[in-house]
Amino acid sequence: MTAGYRVAPVPEVRGRIRVPGDKSISHRTLMLGGIASGRTDVTGFLASADCLATLEAQRRMGVQVEQLSPTQLRVHGAGARGLTAPNGELDMGNAGTAIRLFMGLLAGQPFESTLTGDASLRRRPMERVAAPLRLMGAQIDTVEGKPPVRIRPVQKLRAIDYALPMASAQVKSAVLLAALRAEGTTRVAEPAPTRDHTERMLEGFGVQLRREAGQVWLAGGQSLTAAPIDVPGDFSSAAFFIVAGAIAGAADFTIENVGVNPTRTGLLDILRLMGADIRVHPRAGAGAEPVADIEVRASGLRGIQVPEHLVPLAIDEFPVLFVAAACAEGETLVTGAEELRVKESDRLAVMAEGLTRLGIVNELRPDGIRIQGGRFRGGSVDSHGDHRIAMSFAIASLRCDGEIRIEDVENVGTSFPGFVEVAHAAGLKVQGA
Repeated sequence: MTAGYRVAPVPEVRGRIRVPGDKSISHRTLMLGGIASGRTDVTGFLASADCLATLEAQRRMGVQVEQLSPTQLRVHGAGARGLTAPNGELDMGNAGTAIRLFMGLLAGQPFESTLTGDASLRRRPMERVAAPLRLMGAQIDTVEGKPPVRIRPVQKLRAIDYALPMASAQVKSAVLLAALRAEGTTRVAEPAPTRDHTERMLEGFGVQLRREAGQVWLAGGQSLTAAPIDVPGDFSSAAFFIVAGAIAGAADFTIENVGVNPTRTGLLDILRLMGADIRVHPRAGAGAEPVADIEVRASGLRGIQVPEHLVPLAIDEFPVLFVAAACAEGETLVTGAEELRVKESDRLAVMAEGLTRLGIVNELRPDGIRIQGGRFRGGSVDSHGDHRIAMSFAIASLRCDGEIRIEDVENVGTSFPGFVEVAHAAGLKVQGA
């Protein structure tokens, strides 16, 4: 029987909570620390299934990683040319970020590698990454555009001038990682801002790059020098509780130590447009990534048309934003979000199905959704194995007339180990089913 949640209604969330370390930064820390010279000491690492898949892949390619505690690592870099051929396929589990970034990292290696994953990951598109890497000279094969991804050895890559056809931090990052081993200077231009963790972290490891007006230039042949990394709390994990606070937060409800990189916090902008009372208290002494405590109080949300320029800055947070929209007065319209159809599930279709089953009127569109605010009724929803959808419907219990049963929640551990415990700390009543 597939694991599930039973979530009983509660009137509010309260207190001060913390969420685990940032998944995107944890992946990149392992990858860049693995090809740096020297020792990278890491605190705040997210020991989730996704990030542990990256850790294991690095070990299988000769990188020595000591796990001093669940959240503390010591990465002994193999250097720019120190990775070795793995014995067998590298299993990325459910980690879309890992498989796409590894495509860039391994594209210029002189050995063959194959990247695969679980059933969900093997349904996700990889050609958007493979195409620009082939322009650089990489030899990459997919299976009808999906994993397994076979990367054959090449002696060198060449720089490219590449305009991303879609706003995608994963594609941008893969090209930049490949550019480290390319001859010449690679330029990547993006049509809209996306998360810039890779650029910030490359600079932290001593790589010289230039950034301006949605473009990044990186000269190949540069080496990385190890640097300590303190991983902040994951904004995408905090997002569930930010929405919880916006619809049912007591006066003291705060999520502590959250990464607030401006390329990640589109959700805050959208919720403020809906009338949310959100107060961001920056923490002093943060490194390359800004960190803050986020205080959220319940307020009367109202439906809006979400500005399309904010969509790429909140792409992972839309499932829980749809819950906020369902609790708002009036109608919310989201367009320009077709990227949600190629995540761990078709998040537009799966969220529309779940909202309907819980009594929320909505209209599914090819690139978005229209949601009429109302009140959830109790019932059963299927997350289709998508961790963010499972957690989003747990938050819906704050404005529900009965118990919500959520099916297929095993993948919650891929991004948010300890979700149930943090939910309990905030006052939610989540139980295994």
